[in-house]
Amino acid sequence: MDQSAKPVPDNLKKAKAIAQAVTGTADGIDFFDTTIAFAGKTNEALKRSAWLFGLMNHHWLVGLGSTLGLAAIKMRLPFVETAVKNTIFQQFCGGTTLLESQAAIDGLRSQGALTVLDYGAEAKETEEDFNHTMNENMRAIDFASQSGSVPVVSSKITGLARFGLLESMQAGEPFTPETRHEYKTILKRLDALCAHAAKRGVAIFFDAEESWIQDSIDHLVMVMMRRYNKEKAIVYNTFQLYRTDRLQYLFDSYDLAQKAGFILGAKLVRGAYMDKERERAAEMGYPSPIQPSKEATDHAFDTALRFCIDHYEDLALCNASHNVDSARLQVSLIREKGLDPRHPHLMFCQLYGMSDNLTFNLAHHGFSVAKYVVYGPVREVVPYLIRRAQENSSVTGDMSREYQLVHKEMKRRGLA
Repeated sequence: MDQSAKPVPDNLKKAKAIAQAVTGTADGIDFFDTTIAFAGKTNEALKRSAWLFGLMNHHWLVGLGSTLGLAAIKMRLPFVETAVKNTIFQQFCGGTTLLESQAAIDGLRSQGALTVLDYGAEAKETEEDFNHTMNENMRAIDFASQSGSVPVVSSKITGLARFGLLESMQAGEPFTPETRHEYKTILKRLDALCAHAAKRGVAIFFDAEESWIQDSIDHLVMVMMRRYNKEKAIVYNTFQLYRTDRLQYLFDSYDLAQKAGFILGAKLVRGAYMDKERERAAEMGYPSPIQPSKEATDHAFDTALRFCIDHYEDLALCNASHNVDSARLQVSLIREKGLDPRHPHLMFCQLYGMSDNLTFNLAHHGFSVAKYVVYGPVREVVPYLIRRAQENSSVTGDMSREYQLVHKEMKRRGLA
């Protein structure tokens, strides 16, 4: 037998895995190569990022700043909006408008990365606000269709539908004449949005949200998938794998798609509401929907990733994780199976302003990868910005990793 065909001994596999974990490499990709990761940043931009990530490493400061900042924004204090725009907004958002976001889109394109556009509105309560958000999403779809590097727009159902209605639907409360009319209006709004996306050839991601409204979101998104994913993946649902039930829901969604004859669009994330979910479960006396450990979440995510890649021909995947191991796994599976790394059903995605080490190293090696670019008026995107700060402000969080990588590049450039 050819020596090269012999199976690799388990001890060598383990040694290789350890080496990859230390170096961040995967089949020739060094995910900690800061030369590639920060090639698009000037020295001044790099210094600003280092300063900001340094501040965000202080949990108490983030907590205080989030509380005061949100209150000040609600009071419409102009100097606060200016301060936010020149710091955290500049790091994590593309701009206040689509036109203002063009520079960020062009910068990503120059480094081989695509853009997912997201108008940062959420938690709206009035029909006027819902229609405004829908119209902004329509404009984003038109804008994306004219760009060679914006294949997707993203939206939150809570920017288009009342939270209380979604909650009452999930609780099984019967419709009143008023809420039935409201539900039908939501369907019309979503249908107009998805129909426009299909006509323009642009995909649309719908974000996952809190568990006590997620079933309602799943229902609405599934209705749209049945209508618009017959020939290609236009509509995507988001699966939060830090929830104990989402892996099975992914399997069930795929089975339903196969029976009904449509392509399942699946954006995989770990999740962004962990503390909120656990606190509510404890307060209301029901079992926490969150996985018992990080290891359990990682296992669920990687199982979902393997499943999606195994079925990539009729399941469109977006791996929207900032986890190096999950990026490495997808790279390995694509190469092991001899798949096209730029296949539209095998996309990677990370948030704008974070994980440049993943995005641009993947792009450099020919994979389909995008940045999730949030835009909108500062006061509209503040809740999004606060989540970016709060969920990653611990010593072991993403901000610590981001700071270390930026500092590494600054040392390489002789700036630190």
